[in-house]
Amino acid sequence: MKTTSIKHIILISVLTGIMISCNTMVQFQREKVNTDGLYGSSATTDTATIADKPWEELFTETTLHQLIQEGLDNNPDLRIAVQRVLEAEAYFSQSKAALLPGISAKGTATYIRNPESVYPDGPREINSNQLGIEASWEIDLWGKLRSSKRAAYANLLAGDAGQKAVQTRLIANIASTYYSLIGLDAKLIITRQTVKNNIDLVETIKALKESGKVTGAAVVQSEAARYAAEVTIPDLEQQIRETENTLCLLLGRVPGTIQRGKIDEQALSSVLNTGIPAQLLDNRPDVMQALYGVMNAYEITNNARAGFYPALTLTASTGFAATDLNQLLDPKSFAANVIGGLAQPLFNRKVNVTRLKVARAQQEEALINFRNTLLKAGQEVNNSLGSYQSSVQKIALRKLQLEALVKSVDYTKELLNYGSANYTEVLNAQTNLLSAQLSSVNDRLQQLNAVVSLYRALGGGWK
Repeated sequence: MKTTSIKHIILISVLTGIMISCNTMVQFQREKVNTDGLYGSSATTDTATIADKPWEELFTETTLHQLIQEGLDNNPDLRIAVQRVLEAEAYFSQSKAALLPGISAKGTATYIRNPESVYPDGPREINSNQLGIEASWEIDLWGKLRSSKRAAYANLLAGDAGQKAVQTRLIANIASTYYSLIGLDAKLIITRQTVKNNIDLVETIKALKESGKVTGAAVVQSEAARYAAEVTIPDLEQQIRETENTLCLLLGRVPGTIQRGKIDEQALSSVLNTGIPAQLLDNRPDVMQALYGVMNAYEITNNARAGFYPALTLTASTGFAATDLNQLLDPKSFAANVIGGLAQPLFNRKVNVTRLKVARAQQEEALINFRNTLLKAGQEVNNSLGSYQSSVQKIALRKLQLEALVKSVDYTKELLNYGSANYTEVLNAQTNLLSAQLSSVNDRLQQLNAVVSLYRALGGGWK
C-alpha cells in the first residue's frame, strides 16, 4: 500500500510539472510609445527638466513656501489619497497570501438519532467528537493566483501614482490661488490710487469751473469717472475674500484671512527646461497611473484566461475523532487524510467566456486611456510654454504702453490748466492708464501661472 501511494505522488508530481510547463500566462511588457512631436514645435533633445526640481527650490518666497507645506500636511484630498494607497497595500498583501495554503482549526461535536423505521437494528443514537487542523491549497498551475497578485501590485502602483498626482495638483493649485490673491491685492491698490487721483482731478476741474474755464458738465463727468472706478472696489474686496476662502480650503483650514506677500516679490526661474517628451512616462503621475492601469487590466485578462483551465487543489486534515469525549485525545483516536482534486470547467453558463471578453475590452480601454492621458500631458506642456512666451512679450510691450500713458496723463493735466486740452482728454487718459495698469497685473499673473502650469504639466512637485 505504501509503495502504491508513493507511485501516485510521483505521478501527480510529473503531471503537475507538465502542466506548469504549459503555463498560459504572458508577461506584461510596457508598450513602446512614440512621443515624437508631443510638445509640438517646442521639441528639444536636452533631458534637463524643471520637473526634477523640488518644489521648495521653485517656490522660494517664504510665505508661499509655508502655505504649500501646510497644504501638504493638512489637505483633505491628499490625506484621502494616502488612505487609498494603504487600502491598495492591504489588497496586495492579501493577494500574496493567496499563494499559500489556508489552515484552520476546528472542533465539532455531533449527535444523531436515527429513525427505527430506517435502522431497525440500530444504531439508535450516535455521538461523534472531532478536534483537528485542516489545510487547503490551490496549486497555481496556470498562474491565475500569480496574475491576481501582479494585478494587485499594479493597482498599488497606480494608487501611489494617484497620490503623487494629487500632490502635484495641490501644489500647483495653492501656488496659482496664492498668485491670484496677491494679483487682486495689486489691482485693489491700483484702483484705490486711481480713485484718489480722480478725486484730485474733480477738485481741479471744480477750481477751473470757478474760473470759468470749464462748464458744470465737466465737473459732473469727472465725478462720474471717479465713481466708475470706485464702484469696482467692493467687487475686488469680495473676490479677495472668496480667493482667501478657496486657499483656506486647500490648506484644510476654516475660512479666514491669509498672510501673504506682494506680486512684485515673486521670483520664478526663467529657465524653463522641459526635457524630452518620453520623460513624461516616468515623471508625470497621471501618465504613470494610466500606465499602471494598463498593467492591471493586462493581468486581469491573464486571470480570466486561466479560468478555462483545470484547478488542482490539495486538502489535508489531521486530528482526533472519537464517539466518547473522554477518548478524544487518546492516540488511538488519531486520524488523517489527504485529498487531491482536479476540476475542469465544462459548462458554466458563459461566465468564463464573458469574463474574458470583458477583461479584453477593459484592457483595450485602459490602453486608450493611457494614450489619451499622454496626449493631454503633451498638450498642457505646449500650452504652458506658449502662455509663458506670450506673457513675456506682453510684459515688454505693456511697459512701453504704461510709460506712454503716464506721460499722456501728465501732459493732458498740464494742458488742461492752460486751456489747451479739454477735460474729456484727461478723463480718457486716466481711464486708459487704469486699464493698462490692471492689464499689467494680469500679464504678470499669466507669466507666474504659466510657470506653475508647466511645472505641473511636466510632473514636478512629488520628487
